[in-house]
Amino acid sequence: MLADTAVVLDFETTGLDCAEGHRVTEVAALRIRNGQIVARFTSLVNCERRIPPHIIAFTGITQAMVDGAPDAAEVFAQLLDFIGADPVIAHNAWFDEGFLRSECERLGLPLPNCEFLCSYQIARQTFPGLRSHALGSLSAKLRLPFTPHLHRAAVDADIVACVILRICEQLQTTSQAVDVAALRRLADEGCVTVASAA
Repeated sequence: MLADTAVVLDFETTGLDCAEGHRVTEVAALRIRNGQIVARFTSLVNCERRIPPHIIAFTGITQAMVDGAPDAAEVFAQLLDFIGADPVIAHNAWFDEGFLRSECERLGLPLPNCEFLCSYQIARQTFPGLRSHALGSLSAKLRLPFTPHLHRAAVDADIVACVILRICEQLQTTSQAVDVAALRRLADEGCVTVASAA
């Protein structure tokens, strides 16, 4: 199990680059404690942007769904309250951290005061023999249920949480659970490996 408390975060968005004005359409956050998911926060977001057709096809999130969703300011204020000061784990964490900070700046909300850990980098170090460390490949490796082509925030967050908990089980010694510091070391080692290979 994971000895510490952490929050798994996933966003669906209107595009890949928050610097180009792309916005969050859906958020899911799961709190992990003592090896279990103990709390969930999920919401669609009124992003006040048109969703490109290819994104609708990719996520299944339609314009009508976000137009009827809560305002971004309301959702992100609640999300920040949910995260608190807990460390955040996300797959390709640079993406989710970038969008979280971009939305907070846009909405005049305080910037999050939390550490981000990348589950992609953690998985790269834990399973170096895998050709891909995408969620589908990790699900197959760990025999987790996975529906291809289903890209929703709550689904992806659940998979990331399961991946992290399975990794913790594999790393755990008989006498000691894995803590956030151990996951941080794996994530940092993964980033160094990527930088060295570039």
